[in-house]
Amino acid sequence: MRHPKKHDFPVGQVRRYLEPGPIVLVTSRLKDKANVMTLGWHTILEFSPSLVGLMISSGNHSFRMIRETGECVINLPTTALTDTVVRVGNTSGADIDKFSAFGLTPGEASVVKPPLIRECHACFECRLRDDALVDRYNFFIFEVVKAHAARTPKHPETLHYTGDGVFMVSGKIISRKSLFRPGML
Repeated sequence: MRHPKKHDFPVGQVRRYLEPGPIVLVTSRLKDKANVMTLGWHTILEFSPSLVGLMISSGNHSFRMIRETGECVINLPTTALTDTVVRVGNTSGADIDKFSAFGLTPGEASVVKPPLIRECHACFECRLRDDALVDRYNFFIFEVVKAHAARTPKHPETLHYTGDGVFMVSGKIISRKSLFRPGML
């Protein structure tokens, strides 16, 4: 195996290699107002219960809505929604109704008040589990309390943000089930 030659790289851009997962659309609701935001800073923290960490900037319109209600829905868009993902991320819900402006269809959630996005491949209803890191790092820990996912495709094409308006698309699937030992990854 060849060893690629490495060069100094700006530490402020390591996210190009370490983004934790696909871009998601996070919905919130405060009283009668629903909002949606584009988010790339999230990570799985635990399998059971299913805990997900989200870093939501305190300057974001959704921050206050989610902080006050303790609920959100994490919606997984596919590449079919690429332009919508960018447009949602470039606007503020304080100024416009993003559902109407971008042709997104709100769906009723089963457990929480924020809406699902019907165009998304999967939707995960969440309740705030731990807010110990919110004041210091804007890091929310949510428990997924209900999950909805389309049966096909099993591995949808998702977007992964690399910075500066550039996205990667999830790649081909590589199976190593014969080598896998449960609990090791």
